[in-house]
Amino acid sequence: MAIACVDISEEPTVLPTIGRKQVSPEQSTLSPIQVAARQDETLREPGLPRQRRGSQGRSRSRAPDRSEYENWELAPDFKDDVFTFVRIEYDSYGGRRGGGWRNDYPDCDWNFSLRLRQLTSMEVHPNGRVLRLTDPDLFDYPFIFMTNVQGMSLTDTECAALRSYLLNGGFLMADDFWAADAWRHVKGEMQRVLPGREPQELTIDHPIFRTVYQLKTLPQVPSVFAWQRGDLVERWHGSFEGDEAPHFQAWFDDNGRMVALFCHNNDIGDGWEREGENREFFERYSEKMSYPFGINVITWVMTH
Repeated sequence: MAIACVDISEEPTVLPTIGRKQVSPEQSTLSPIQVAARQDETLREPGLPRQRRGSQGRSRSRAPDRSEYENWELAPDFKDDVFTFVRIEYDSYGGRRGGGWRNDYPDCDWNFSLRLRQLTSMEVHPNGRVLRLTDPDLFDYPFIFMTNVQGMSLTDTECAALRSYLLNGGFLMADDFWAADAWRHVKGEMQRVLPGREPQELTIDHPIFRTVYQLKTLPQVPSVFAWQRGDLVERWHGSFEGDEAPHFQAWFDDNGRMVALFCHNNDIGDGWEREGENREFFERYSEKMSYPFGINVITWVMTH
């Protein structure tokens, strides 16, 4: 895979090509994600993805209709050799509010899969999968995603399965958990998964933040609800104990390979799920933080 570092700054990024698509002269002052959005035939207005019913027009009380989202056919030669976004289903203690493992699902997964396909040369499965950690199919996929993990409750069997997966080439990205108690709980669960291993906090100097897109500061994405209230963090999760900064905590194996990355004080996935709801949110968070960081992570996983 050819990798070119792309600067993410306040000014739009100029690229000659975006994945498979050619950029026209009138689009040359747009960012890669804006270009992909403009080339989406279902746009409601230039430069912004359509407002999918999964984000705004659909009531959360009914299941999403896959036909309301972008879809595509897999090339026959690659149908068994594509990147698949895998979300992990897990149990939560105390009947956690906020959806637990299914928070932001499936809008988040479908939208990210679309943009990953548009903005890279990867063949990407349009639908993704949802698996338990004990599913034997887990080892067929190099990347798994967990969200809302402040309430996750893993069994001993699930801890052993995740340990085996991570130490045999797999990678876990976990997102959307806030405040001090959440980190203490997550760290405790991961100590059961990887006993004797301590997380290492990544700084902006780590190459994962510039693998494809050059991020100049650590991304921090609030949910659209927090942002609309004027907050940059989700305060309803509890006390931050004076620390509202984003933290990227990574676990490594004996060979120094990163096997898990937990995005604390962040809701990266909301920038994927809610990309079509509000132009300012899209341009500030989806375009400049959520998609660039997500693509960096996937590229890192697939090349290390």
